[in-house]
Amino acid sequence: MPAKGKYFFNENDDCRISDPLYEKYLYTSQQHPLLLLLLFIAIIFWTTLIIIFFVTNDMYLFLKKKIINCGNSIVVSMTSQENKESILFQLLANAVIFLCGNLMGAFHKRQMQVASWDLYRYTLKCIQVRMKLKIEKRQQENLLLSILPAHISMEMKLAIIERLKETNDNRQTHDNNFHSLYVKRHQNVSILYADIVGFTRLASDCSPKELVVMLNELFGKFDQIAKENECMRIKILGDCYYCVSGLPVSLPVHARNCVKMGLDMCEAIKQVREATGVDINMRVGIHSGNVLCGVIGLRKWQYDVWSHDVSLANRMESAGVPGRVHITEATLNHLGKAYEVEEGNGHLRDPYLESMNIKTYLVVDPRSKQCISNNHLPKTRVNDGLKMRASVRMTRYLESWGAARPFAHLNHRESVSSDSSSSQGRRRKVRFEEIPLCSTGRQRTSDRNSSQKGRIEEDIYDEMMSTIEGLSSNNPWCGKSDDFWGFSLIFAERSLEKEYRTIPILKLKSYFACASVVFLCIFLIQIFIMPKTAKLGISFGIVAVIIVLILFVCFAEKFMKCCPEQWPCLRHLCAISEKVETMPLLRLPLAVITIGALLIIAIFNLTTEKNKPANFTGSNDLSPTTDPFGNTTQSCIEATYYTYCCILGFIACSVFLQMSFELKVLLLSIAVTVYLIIFNTLQNGNSKIHVNSTRLFIKERTHMTNLYLILFYITLILLAKQIDYYCRLDCLWKNKFKKEHEQFETMENVNRLLLENVLPAHVAAYFIGEKRNEDWYHQSYDCVCVMFASVPDFKVFYTECDVNKEGLECLRLLNEIIADFDELLLKPKFSGVEKIKTIGSTYMAAAGLSVTPGQENNQDKERQHAHIGIMVEYGIALMSKLDGINRHSFNNFRLRIGINHGPVIAGVIGARKPQYDIWGNTVNVASRMESTGELGKIQVTEETSKILQELGYSCECRGLINVKGKGELRTYFVCTETAKFQGVGLN
Repeated sequence: MPAKGKYFFNENDDCRISDPLYEKYLYTSQQHPLLLLLLFIAIIFWTTLIIIFFVTNDMYLFLKKKIINCGNSIVVSMTSQENKESILFQLLANAVIFLCGNLMGAFHKRQMQVASWDLYRYTLKCIQVRMKLKIEKRQQENLLLSILPAHISMEMKLAIIERLKETNDNRQTHDNNFHSLYVKRHQNVSILYADIVGFTRLASDCSPKELVVMLNELFGKFDQIAKENECMRIKILGDCYYCVSGLPVSLPVHARNCVKMGLDMCEAIKQVREATGVDINMRVGIHSGNVLCGVIGLRKWQYDVWSHDVSLANRMESAGVPGRVHITEATLNHLGKAYEVEEGNGHLRDPYLESMNIKTYLVVDPRSKQCISNNHLPKTRVNDGLKMRASVRMTRYLESWGAARPFAHLNHRESVSSDSSSSQGRRRKVRFEEIPLCSTGRQRTSDRNSSQKGRIEEDIYDEMMSTIEGLSSNNPWCGKSDDFWGFSLIFAERSLEKEYRTIPILKLKSYFACASVVFLCIFLIQIFIMPKTAKLGISFGIVAVIIVLILFVCFAEKFMKCCPEQWPCLRHLCAISEKVETMPLLRLPLAVITIGALLIIAIFNLTTEKNKPANFTGSNDLSPTTDPFGNTTQSCIEATYYTYCCILGFIACSVFLQMSFELKVLLLSIAVTVYLIIFNTLQNGNSKIHVNSTRLFIKERTHMTNLYLILFYITLILLAKQIDYYCRLDCLWKNKFKKEHEQFETMENVNRLLLENVLPAHVAAYFIGEKRNEDWYHQSYDCVCVMFASVPDFKVFYTECDVNKEGLECLRLLNEIIADFDELLLKPKFSGVEKIKTIGSTYMAAAGLSVTPGQENNQDKERQHAHIGIMVEYGIALMSKLDGINRHSFNNFRLRIGINHGPVIAGVIGARKPQYDIWGNTVNVASRMESTGELGKIQVTEETSKILQELGYSCECRGLINVKGKGELRTYFVCTETAKFQGVGLN
């Protein structure tokens, strides 16, 4: 996963409002559309004024008033010196109007700024997760293809994802009598087995790193040769390498490919031998026929092949000649006359070939005739380094081949920008070049990681810029979108629309607080300007009580903290208060009541002052005043300020930013309709009165009032529409982020499962993750218990005929056996046991690999050797599990188990198909303990038996047996019947 950079931030990151990308996003998404909106409204407004101007046909009066009274925008009646007090109250009312408008504007701007940052942040996160998802998908595909061929990998991938979904949804997996089997049959293929002769002796002199480097370089070279010759590497078994030509697509020249590969492998080892002076050679065996190929088991998947022809190819290798390619007559028939051959006499070296009457041949390498003598150069190089150990000479020479390291193709992936769909040619396209890993030190690795991190940030920046340009090019309201339905902006997905309608409004309480401020401003304006009547006080008193109660409901928690005594009613109010922001059925009525009360109180007292010529101070004995032009009355002033109160009522409705757009349109539409009716009917008596110059040039006061109301109505409706659009966009991005984050987590889980099926968890963390390492992985352990468990009877059981689908049904049973063995590893008791691999019907596992190397000596002996007892318990559990399979399948299979403990070397080899393995004398002896053992018994070495006896197990001495490569060894059988009741120190 990519490291965090500038645009990789957490939830707790500070809001960097000064981010240039955010500033561009803010301008494109909000400021630019808002400027266009206001410009559009201004053009319409002035166009309307010009039309009315020409209709009234009073140019002279307009110019006269404009010259005398220019610059005033709020109505201030220029009265006589006797009414200076009236001017003061008008100024105070004007100040309240300005203050209220600016406060609400500042609140709106702040809320939109926070909302835009939130939307920007989620947009950026959504893009980030989307790009991570693409990287994870590519990484997953590469990882899966590093384990399995493409023709079965997708099937297994879908099965893993389905299993994860069932786990996340807490669904019961469907009952099935058998585990899934991913095996297919292929005909007309050639199988090559190759073994490095003399490597075991060389490996005993190697350090862990030298061994891992040596194997990786050798097998990396073999992988390269396999690719050149259209062969597929199947598996690596110690120093044995085998591959197949003709998979997954049948090839008519499969035999030629395998023979050519075998000759190239022998030539490569020959060059190593001549360059280093190390006595190693290559022994190759090839046979052509049919195979069953695929994956069995549940853990540590490894692509493998099975058939009698595969077993014969293995025999051809073991009966071969070092430095030569040993083929059967079946392979020779496919070769035609492509190569010269000579008698192989394999039946003299292997009794199986003799019993099956297999005729064999040795291929003559055409290069051997051309290159007869050219030994002086290699000898010079050997003589220069004879003082070095053979393993050092080998390692240094093989490193010059420059084979890629394990998982190099996962860490150096292509940039996702190449996959991003973009029609703009001016966008940058960045690609990550896949650079082979060479031993150039940590500095180059660090520089490469920094370069990758920078390129990923560039890709995110480009993607974000594309999103910003999309916002500016698309009409947010009328443009067609797959997510919205036309101008209504209702989500096309019903579930998302329902989620949006019920989404919590975290700032709702602040909306009610702002509405109360607007109410206070309306009250002050009418107190300053209107007659102070009883009806005015009563009406405002009722609304004030309503507003206070609603505020008390919203802020009950705050009041409860201030109240020393916790009354029961307060607890209920607190419970209601907590639900105000989250429960639509509660917040909508409160909002409607608040907005309705403000819209009503703004004009409620106008009808009572219809025929009363009172002045603004509240005294009824003064006659209406006039300005120097004699064209303004007190009723005109009151009507004008009622208009401003109505506009403030509109603003109070608009401060409920995240409330339903339809509700705001309904309330504003009803209010503006009622206002227009009232101003146009109740003011008919004063309809011919002229206004002062600050009303511009309209004679009819009602025309200007209507224009103001309609102007603010349209402006606030469009503004509410814009706010609704961005609230919906915010909800949409959050929903997309949630879905993509779930997909990302699924991909991560799939990657983790895949990786843990290749490597142990502690090894997987070494290669994958933010702290991944690109160095060789190798560890040396002092005490590891190794077990080999085989089902020898399966070789007899396996047959290829039409009844069992040419051996497919036999493999189905083997799959059940291996899968049941794998399921035992899920038990906590066996959590320290690590499956290494399966070899045919042989199961290999080890315990003690999870212990940190070097800390074994810090533990007491009983604790240090506990994993040996756990391995014995696991072997006994395998026998018990196989007995259960026998009862259900009516078979009589029995296990043959061999166990040994001691030092081992662990490492990961192979670049394109990484494989975790362990090597050492301990592994070889454990394998011999199994092959020389007896059915139904666990055979251990003398050293292992002593430890088991200390742990409380009973062991029976078998005596001395001849072990290949080791001579005679004294071995013991673990008494499994009594061991079932033992287990001291295992927990």
